[in-house]
Order: sequence, then structure tokens, then C-alpha cells
Amino acid sequence: MADKILVVSDSHGNNVNLHKAISVFGPRGEQLSMLIHLGDIQGSLESIQHFVDCPVVAVGGNGDFSPDLPGTKLISIGKEKALLTHGHRYGCKMGTETMEELAKANGASLVLFGHTHMPMIEDSEGIKVMNPGSISFPRQAGHRPTYLVITVEEDEHLEFAIVAM
Repeated sequence: MADKILVVSDSHGNNVNLHKAISVFGPRGEQLSMLIHLGDIQGSLESIQHFVDCPVVAVGGNGDFSPDLPGTKLISIGKEKALLTHGHRYGCKMGTETMEELAKANGASLVLFGHTHMPMIEDSEGIKVMNPGSISFPRQAGHRPTYLVITVEEDEHLEFAIVAM
């Protein structure tokens, strides 16, 4: 059976839609192997961890002040290495080049970031760059909250899907 990873960003202390997204995978996210939050939690990490039974990995955003949240983190997803960041430290509103360079320098083929409140999935010179958008305060046309689902197949092939609520 494939593993599912829920990726969210920019909840800004409003966890109503986060709860809804988790419940798609069971009341406590029982079908999830991991929850990734890409910053601007604006609450404690524990406030999210108690919603789910899976591991929670998070990085800090410009609205987070917890010393427990690193600005950048590298993790493994299937056979791939992913760079997690909120993006504000790397000028993500002006482009993703700096994050892509950092990913390459660290042997990562995935960049997951937030901050813009705009969902995206793009391929750039061997690096897949993704933003789940905002789970609480979307800025794209239609203003529907979004999240990203990463499916890790049994052969460790990765599938990516932006989901609008």
C-alpha cells in the first residue's frame, strides 16, 4: 500500500481547514505516514501534533518564533531527499532559484516551501519545486484553501497532487 504525506503551510493559527484536510485520511490521519508543515504555524507544534497519530515535521516561518522550528530541514521521502523551508529567507516571492541552488548543494531533488500562499508544482532543471499554498488564507484566484499530497508508491516512485478544499 502506498504511503501518503500531507503537506500544508501558512495556517496562521487557524486550524479548522487543517483538521478538515487531516480527516480526509481518517479522523486522526490514520492513513498518513507523515504530516509536513512548511511554516507560519503561529501556534505550537504540539497543537498540530495532537491532531494526528503520524510523525509531524515542521519548519518555522516568518510568523513563527519557536526555537524548536528550524528555518530549513532536509528529509527523505521515498528515495528522494527534500529541502523543507518556509521560503521567506530565500526570496521566494521573487523566484525559487536560491532554494533550488540550496537543494542541489545538499543533494536534494525536491524543494517544498510556503510563504506565498499560492500553490505550485514545477520542474526546474532536475529539481521539483512545490508549494502547497495556504491551508487557511489562500491568495490564488478563487481563494480556495489548498494542500499537497505526496504519494510514495511501493516502488518508491513519488506522485504529487495539489488539493483544493
